[in-house]
Amino acid sequence: MKNETSSPTRAREHRTLLSWAVIAVVIAGFAGAFGYVGGWLAPHRLTPARFVNQLQADYGIHAGYRRNHAKGVCVSGYFQSNGQGAQYSVAQVFEAGRRTPVVGRFAIPGGNPYAPDSSTPVRSMALRFALADGQQWRTGMNSQPVFPVSTPRAFYEMLQAQQPDPITGKPDPRKLAAFFAAHPETAEFRTWAKTARPSASFATDSYHSLDAFIFVGPDGRGHAVRWRMVPEATPPLGARPAPPSASYLDTDLRERLAQAPLRWRLLVTLAEPGDRVDDAAREWPSDRPTLDVGTLVIDRTEPQASGPCRDINYDPLVLPHGIEASNDPLLPARSAVYADSYLRRTSEEAHLPGTARPRMRLDPETRS
Repeated sequence: MKNETSSPTRAREHRTLLSWAVIAVVIAGFAGAFGYVGGWLAPHRLTPARFVNQLQADYGIHAGYRRNHAKGVCVSGYFQSNGQGAQYSVAQVFEAGRRTPVVGRFAIPGGNPYAPDSSTPVRSMALRFALADGQQWRTGMNSQPVFPVSTPRAFYEMLQAQQPDPITGKPDPRKLAAFFAAHPETAEFRTWAKTARPSASFATDSYHSLDAFIFVGPDGRGHAVRWRMVPEATPPLGARPAPPSASYLDTDLRERLAQAPLRWRLLVTLAEPGDRVDDAAREWPSDRPTLDVGTLVIDRTEPQASGPCRDINYDPLVLPHGIEASNDPLLPARSAVYADSYLRRTSEEAHLPGTARPRMRLDPETRS
C-alpha cells in the first residue's frame, strides 16, 4: 500500500518539477533575447545606446535636449477628417467629420539646439493625434521625399562618416565620399539634396512619412501606404530682407499664425504589388493612387522649453487600431533610439539649474 500511495505523489512532484523547468527555459529564452537585442551578450551589436552615442559624437552633448532634431518649436491644432480614409483604415481619426486634437513640433535635424535654421535644407513635422477613444497616433515626417539609407546599420555608418574631424571641426569629405560610394541606395536622396535649399518657412514645406505603414480597413484587409502633409496656399508676408536671425523659422511661424491658422492636406498614397514597403530610401512611382483624407489645422505655437510638445516622444510605432507598422527595419530602430534619447535628456533635466521642482510629465516618452 505504501508504494501505491507514494507513486502518485512522486508523479505529481515530477510533473511540478517539469512545469517549473519549462517556465525556467521560457524565462531564459526571453532573457537571452533581450540580452541580444540590448547588446549585453553581443558587445559589437548595434544598440540604441551606440546610436545615441554617435549622435552625441557628431553634434555634441546639449543637456536636456533631444539628440536629433534638437532645435524646434511646439504647435497645436486639430485634424479634420473628410471620411475618405475610412474605407482603408478603421482608425477613428479617419471617421467622416471627426475632429481630432493635435500637438505637434516643427524642427530642423541635428543635435545642436543653437544651429542656424539655414544650416540644413531639411525641415521636420512631428504630430500626436489624441483620439477620442484614448488611443494615439504619433508620426514624425521630414521635408525630403526619401530617407538617405535603407537600414539602421547603414544610417549608423553614415553618422560615423559625418563625424567632425577633431582638427577641422568639419566632416572629412573623403569619408563621406567613401560612404556614399559603398551605399548606392543613397542615390535618390543625393539627387534631391543637390538642388534642395533651406526654406524660409515651416509653413511652405511638404512633410513625408518616408517609412511605409499598413492601413487596416473595415474588411480586415491591409493596404501598404505612405503619407505626406502638403501645405495649402499660404498668404505671403510681403517682401522681406534676408533672415534677421539664426532662428527665422520660429519668427516666421509666429507672424503667420498671428494672421491666420495654417493648413496642410493629408495625402495618403497606396502601394501597388511590387512596390518596396521595407525600403524608405526608394520612392514609389508617381502614378500610384493618392487619397486626400482631411486637413491639418495649426493655430498655435509655443516655445519647446515650456510648450506641450516638450515631453512627447514622437515614436512612429505608437499607432492606433487600424494603422500598423510595415516590415521596414528603420521603424523599430527609430522607436528604440528615441526612447534612449528621452531617458538621457529627462535625466539631465532633473539636474539642470532652476529645475529643482520638475514639471509634471503628462505624456511620458515611452511606447504604450
